[in-house]
Amino acid sequence: MRAGPSQEDVRRHNLGTLLRFVHLRGPASRATLAESLGLNRSTIMALTSDLTAAGLVREELPRGPGRRAGRPSLVVRPESTRVYVLAFEVAVDRLVVARVGLGGVILDRREGRRACDSDPSELLGTLVAGARSLVRKAERDAVCVGAALGFPGQVRRADDAIMFGPNLDVGDLHLGDALSRRLGLGIPVSVCNDANLGALAEHERGTGVGCDNLIYLHGDVGVGGGIIVGGRLLGGDEGFGGEVGHMVVNPGGRRCACGAKGCLEAEVGERTLLFHAGREERPDQAGRDAVRAVVDAADRGDIVAREALHRVGTWLGLGVANLVNIFNPGLVVFGGTLRDIYLGAAAQVRSVLAQGALAAPRDKVRLRTAALGDDTTLVGAAEFAFAEVLGDPVQVLARLRTPENEPV
Repeated sequence: MRAGPSQEDVRRHNLGTLLRFVHLRGPASRATLAESLGLNRSTIMALTSDLTAAGLVREELPRGPGRRAGRPSLVVRPESTRVYVLAFEVAVDRLVVARVGLGGVILDRREGRRACDSDPSELLGTLVAGARSLVRKAERDAVCVGAALGFPGQVRRADDAIMFGPNLDVGDLHLGDALSRRLGLGIPVSVCNDANLGALAEHERGTGVGCDNLIYLHGDVGVGGGIIVGGRLLGGDEGFGGEVGHMVVNPGGRRCACGAKGCLEAEVGERTLLFHAGREERPDQAGRDAVRAVVDAADRGDIVAREALHRVGTWLGLGVANLVNIFNPGLVVFGGTLRDIYLGAAAQVRSVLAQGALAAPRDKVRLRTAALGDDTTLVGAAEFAFAEVLGDPVQVLARLRTPENEPV
């Protein structure tokens, strides 16, 4: 017979559960924690004492009006400025680095445009410089507990190797390993597909809170997807799951960067929308601003822009119908440039969905835009980076607070 969990295992689990609660839901009283976590108050007091001693949370009296008479229940707050992660986003046209505190607070960030012809070493140098400046601005006793980077391509789970980035070539560079070495913080930098991180972010902090079966569709120059099933990210055998942008919706359609014809990405991506709107030759318009310009023009009555959105909306609706039939999600979330495209073509998307999806899974599915806006991938990277410390908070923090992990 297998032995049950030890007292230490139970304690570790409870510490992580409590920390995760205040990390995602914000400050909470001891009474609220006891009720929400199903633990007695003495256990909550012991757990919060351990987390306070480790510097992960602090306890204080409730603030503001509405305090009840009698002895107040102390409020537990995450130590946002003392415990943080580094979140990186590498997009086709921009680079973002942020210092994100426990509780999901973006404390500081660096952002800039990325030249299409920049090489991998230049990209790495920009990320390292941005991250180092953020670390220098942190409080003296602050500790970085994790780091993660969102990348628009296929990332192998076993070693975070970038296997395929059709719109962004980093060559043979192992971006995560290189970042970790250059930063010298004693922590690995995980590399993840940007749409998978978007799905995680919207599930934990955005439109998908409370929905355990959702699909997140992310548009940049290309199109990616992240799929949450039963509250967990669907990664596939090696981490390549969710590449819905390369689902063929129009076999005789446009050539995709992957080499196939008629992929969802090829029919609804930024370049296709600009082509149909007659704007692909405008050098001053690219990326999210260019997509928004088409949507704005359609709103003002531009016939060409309207027809472009209608055409793209047709293929987007067909792709959503296929996904609804296969996965039966409760929610489909549109992020990146697809957020704007959906807002401009919602009627067409819903019309095609009504015709192409089976009635049973279609009737309950909700279509929404990303609540986190342009920061969806960045927030997802932060949540991924926090995962280890939320799983074993005291031990992880003790391991990281050592002299050899001081930044170089």
